[in-house]
Amino acid sequence: MPLWTPPDPAASQMARFIAAHGFADYDALYRHSITDPGAFWTTLWQDFGVIGDLCGPALVGEGIFDARFFPEARLNYAENCLAGEGPALIFRPEEGPDRSLSRAELRALVSRLAQGMAAMGIGPGDRVAGLVANTPEAMAAMLAAASLGAVWSSCSPDFGAQSVVDRFAQIAPKLLVASRVYSYKAKPHSIAEKAAEVAEALVAPLLFLDALDDLPPAAPLSFARMPFGAPLFILFSSGTTGRPKCIVHSIGGTLLQHLKEHRLHSDIRPGDVVFFYSTASWMMWNWLASALASGATLVLYDGSPFHPGPGRLWEMADQLGVTHFGTSPRYLDTLRAEGFRCPQPLGALRMILSTGAPLTATTSHYVHQAIKAEVHLASISGGTDIISCFLLGNPLHPTHAGRLQGPGLGMDVRILDADGAPTDGPGELTCATPFPSRPTGFWGDDGSRYHAAYFQAFPGSWTQHDQVTRHADGYEILGRSDATLNPGGVRIGAGEILRAIEGPEVAAALVVGRDVAADVELVLCVVAKEPGAELAQRLKARIRAACTPRHVPAEVLFVQDLPRTRNGKLSEAAARAAINGRPVPNADQLENPESLEALRP
Repeated sequence: MPLWTPPDPAASQMARFIAAHGFADYDALYRHSITDPGAFWTTLWQDFGVIGDLCGPALVGEGIFDARFFPEARLNYAENCLAGEGPALIFRPEEGPDRSLSRAELRALVSRLAQGMAAMGIGPGDRVAGLVANTPEAMAAMLAAASLGAVWSSCSPDFGAQSVVDRFAQIAPKLLVASRVYSYKAKPHSIAEKAAEVAEALVAPLLFLDALDDLPPAAPLSFARMPFGAPLFILFSSGTTGRPKCIVHSIGGTLLQHLKEHRLHSDIRPGDVVFFYSTASWMMWNWLASALASGATLVLYDGSPFHPGPGRLWEMADQLGVTHFGTSPRYLDTLRAEGFRCPQPLGALRMILSTGAPLTATTSHYVHQAIKAEVHLASISGGTDIISCFLLGNPLHPTHAGRLQGPGLGMDVRILDADGAPTDGPGELTCATPFPSRPTGFWGDDGSRYHAAYFQAFPGSWTQHDQVTRHADGYEILGRSDATLNPGGVRIGAGEILRAIEGPEVAAALVVGRDVAADVELVLCVVAKEPGAELAQRLKARIRAACTPRHVPAEVLFVQDLPRTRNGKLSEAAARAAINGRPVPNADQLENPESLEALRP
């Protein structure tokens, strides 16, 4: 039974695109997009009116690892984002009035910052690092760097100084820009000293984003048009399994992929108001920024999503006419656990996007019952690795509880078993056809680490390291491959166990393996409202009934909190290390490292 059926699919931009280019239906378009990727991505460039110089071949090279898109084309990310007129940004602080910038005002701010950066010697290929809160100035600094052909990389201001240095030192930035203060739960936090410490460690000049009086006045912007594959963003892996990897994303690949996901899969139109709760450390901040290129107005929020109450973001969405609301399952699960029901009508809201972890059937039902009944709830999955999505929403098709609707156009998603044979799952999520947002590599790597990370497991395909199953009504993400457990030599996906215990008693949970002799036993770590032996037995019984006796954990461990990365993702790797009494790599890069103490033996 569908949770949602599109009320008028023919009115969507996806339907218009299909009709305009002579395809019979979505399936025909999808087949074309993966069998002739050069032609498909060329059509997108032309149809979307990308500003730039489109010339030369669309695709060169053999195979997914070596293929390159548009090697002779040139463009500028900021030029595409800053085109047009009308509203650009609305900033909602935790306290105080909103602040809005028109596109003309945003261009003026970007112009001043770009001139200041250029005077400091910033040019094409130079790295600009940001230790920034989610403010208009941070967004403008990123666009200023991009306008010059420079490369942007950012961390949120709550990171510890050493964690910031661990990331930025690898890319040798030529400039550090920083917020001086950020707010959380109405408490201001000064990071001026931390920013100075980081700048000193990086041997880089420091520009505070609240001290711009000395910058030149606004002037007409000029944009350095760069090769399609030139670097635009450097994103970092979470760093819970080693030093964070510096993942390099290209200008053209990022822009073209985001335009496809925004306009076709999310049906974002000029004048829409798009919000994603994110910090500048998460790829969704970059994904949100690109919605400017589709004519949307961005809503930026900095602070706690629960201050002063659980309805904070929904009240904001209703007041500002948000059409697209992005968040994480963790946020939605917290609302569900608190019994929150949204009192606002959310009349403008058409789509809720959820990513960062699997969205369960229970939470899917909750959103339609307690937030808004008639809304396109799209669980999306991809990540920092590709700065985009493999699986995401589709405005032409219905949605089903706990399912992702399907692969994105141009993403030849296949599920492979351990031997590399096709399966409906559980299996590895792979991609067999080149796609432009494939990262160009890891900064400072000769290509060997990059190849080992994504192409070694299944030669000829990209391996995402997600366990996935394909059902008749959509896809289901079971969890990361490194969360797959092998007690007694039996391969068990943690997601199977977690699905079995969904319900109001469980606020959050992780399954990890504890080493015993030459084997491993399962430990279910649970945050619960009413922990105790009775609940532990009920959970074990539900797991036995829904799965198999082998899935039943040896122990149910009740804790107050579970380790999370600063992007809000539960960290199986950190929990597994703590359970086994091993040092936790980069524990200071967790949002809540104190949670590890309850897990240690």
